[in-house]
Order: sequence, then structure tokens, then C-alpha cells
Amino acid sequence: MFRLVLVNLGFIASLAIPIFLPGLISIPVFPYLVSAAGILWCFMYLAATALSVKSISDYGNFGFSDFLANLKAGWKTGIALGITGFLLFIIAWNAIPFYLQLKSLFGLFLAAVIFWTMATAVCSLQFFLAIRARLDTKLVKVFKKSFLIFFDNPGFSIYSLLHTIVPLILLAVLVIRFPELVGLLIFLVVLLPGPAGVLLFLDEALRLRLLKYDWLEANPDETGSKKRRKIPWDEILIDEREKTGTRSFRNFIFPWKD
Repeated sequence: MFRLVLVNLGFIASLAIPIFLPGLISIPVFPYLVSAAGILWCFMYLAATALSVKSISDYGNFGFSDFLANLKAGWKTGIALGITGFLLFIIAWNAIPFYLQLKSLFGLFLAAVIFWTMATAVCSLQFFLAIRARLDTKLVKVFKKSFLIFFDNPGFSIYSLLHTIVPLILLAVLVIRFPELVGLLIFLVVLLPGPAGVLLFLDEALRLRLLKYDWLEANPDETGSKKRRKIPWDEILIDEREKTGTRSFRNFIFPWKD
């Protein structure tokens, strides 16, 4: 948990580059370049974070030197995800209002198609960094596997996305309800779980989901469409449950009392 907090503090510092630094530059065009570079740096930082938290999912840990090595290994992944996210945002921001302004059934249809395409992309690409950390280093294959994971596990993917979005919605509600605490609320949420906690959740979720494919590979006779829906998770997760054990809420807060 302490390492996650440190990583999140680094991310907060990284956010200062695209948010505050451009306002200090008066040279034309330069503020936009600094903002774009800062955003790409944040995605590179997230890529390094995803590679680092993988070790926690694997019952290990990571240090400062590991994070620097992961930053060197994952910067291309971060840039690819940042550019993809920017393109998706531009398409959604411009195309959907344009087609809605047509005020026709055809325009509504096209706007709906773009909206659901964007939603599918978001549900799929949430695992992009975790897949890069855990499955493949080639970016084309990472994109492909991101969408394969979604289409083969739509309910799992939607739940994972909601797990990330719902706390942000609750934060927005609290900020509106208690505006005097806006700084404290945002700082606490960004600090813990923050992006490192979210990426750890996504990596762990993907790791456990991949156990399904190990089971299907070991049981080729169980790959029929009906049988695939009956994955024996109780059997698959026996080893994982033995490793983690059971912990009460009291044990989580006061582990030294047991």
C-alpha cells in the first residue's frame, strides 16, 4: 500500500505538467506542445505503473529501480495508448454532436453507432496496459488481445469498468454536496487507490480471468459453447484462495492483533 501511495504521488506531480506548466509559458504554440508532452508523459508513467504493480499481483513487490526499468520498457506502450485515447476523444467529441445536429433518423443511427463503438473501445482498452504487462510486448497484438478479452468476457469487462467509474461518480456527488472539501476529497481518491490501485485491480482481474484459458487449454473436451459458460471457478481458484486465505475487516484494519 505504501508503494502504491508513492506511485500515486508521482502521478499527481506528473499531472502538474499538462495542467499548470502551460499557463506559465507565453510563447505562442508552446503551451499546447507542453500540454501534449505532459499528457503523453502521464500515459508513459501509467504504463510503467502497470508493469510495476504486476509484481504485486504475482505476490511480489517492486522498488524504485524496478519502476525506472519499467518506465524504460513501457514508454512506447504509454504513448500508443495516449494517442489512441486522444483520437477516440476527438472522434466522439466532434462526430456524435455533428450527427445529432442532422435531426434525422439516419443521423441518430450514426451517432448511436459511434457511441457504442467508443464504449466498446473503452471497455476493451481498459486492459491495454495490463495485457502489455502480462501477455505480449507487441503493440498490435496488445490491441488485438484487448478486444478479444472484451468480446469473450463482456460481463467481466463491463463490471471492471464500472468498478473504476462508480467511485469517480461518487466523488463527483460528494464534491457537489460538500464543495468546501473538494481539495481533500480529490487528493484522497487520487492518493489511494488512485491510478496505481486501479491498475493493480485491472491486472489482478486479468490474471485471474486468464486462469480460465489455462483450464480450457488443459481440458480441450470442455470447449463447447455451452460448457464454456460453466467454468468451474471454485476448482480453478483453489490454489489462489489457499495463498491469500481469508481475512476479516477487523484483521484488515488491525493485522497485528492476530
